[in-house]
Amino acid sequence: MTAPTIAQKAPYMVDVEAGKTYYWCACGQSKTQPFCDGSHKTTTFSPVAYAASETKKVAMCGCKRSNSRPMCDGTHKSL
Repeated sequence: MTAPTIAQKAPYMVDVEAGKTYYWCACGQSKTQPFCDGSHKTTTFSPVAYAASETKKVAMCGCKRSNSRPMCDGTHKSL
């Protein structure tokens, strides 16, 4: 399996709203990072659903290599 495209080597700080579901781009090719825009359809990747349990700011992975997808776990620091 090929590795996803690195969108950026830093997290995306995103405001999420309680009760909403967001679809995080796993392929790295979306033009609406960190969210999916359907670009994965030419890849083997699928977006990851994130259901916000509260309204807050979250750090979503930008390098696409986090072990706690879709959240940033600091993996970008070793790339």
